[in-house]
Amino acid sequence: MKQTIYQNIISRKRAEKKSFAVLIDPDKVDANSIEQLVGLATNAQVDYFFVGGSLVISNYLDDCIRQIKTSCTIPVILFPGAPTQVSRYADALLYLSLISGRNPELLIGQHVVSAPFIKQSGLEIISTGYMVIDGGSPTSVSYISNATPIPADKNEIAMCTAMAGEMLGMKLIYMDAGSGAKRPITESMIDKIAQNINVPLIIGGGITQPEKAYLNCKAGADIIVVGNAVEKDPSLIKEMSDAIHSIPIKI
Repeated sequence: MKQTIYQNIISRKRAEKKSFAVLIDPDKVDANSIEQLVGLATNAQVDYFFVGGSLVISNYLDDCIRQIKTSCTIPVILFPGAPTQVSRYADALLYLSLISGRNPELLIGQHVVSAPFIKQSGLEIISTGYMVIDGGSPTSVSYISNATPIPADKNEIAMCTAMAGEMLGMKLIYMDAGSGAKRPITESMIDKIAQNINVPLIIGGGITQPEKAYLNCKAGADIIVVGNAVEKDPSLIKEMSDAIHSIPIKI
């Protein structure tokens, strides 16, 4: 029987296999750039594609995912910035609850409205505690969410937030400094959270160098997400993937 996406993530975590996800914003790609990204990702043995963005103002979401799916076997996971960012062509959807903020719409409000549609989509739904961490500059996600990010040096607040998310039943914890963040999330914060939760930990935002991706994995990240950096320089995909996958696997 084929594993679900979540079962795959869990089995990789248990084996201490670190994973690399390339984030694609449908507003920033076309058919040619998708073809290039898919080719590079396939050669680099990328583990997942995350698709979504804070806005997604184009109508390219379905076509973007269909092109990816017809060109490779890398799983496509929706990373929605709004309830409208749903496509039945994806493999799974991160059902994000912004647990780091106090905006009720993004904690539960939009979920109530979207639940029937999400249920009918047939997608694998993965409940995800989403935490926005201050990356040193205003980002789209902090603006759109109207929520104050967790300060970058408040490891205990981040830890308690992640623990609460796990105890509330979240299957994943996703910490994000935001696209184009000046400061990525620190290894000390990642380590603090990784030591105190059991569910897989996803880290994204401001990761521009393979060395940083490697250090994040060493600190306890299970999945590294890179979007903005590979938009600017797609050749980074191979270097990032090699760095992430170089972490020794549990035997």
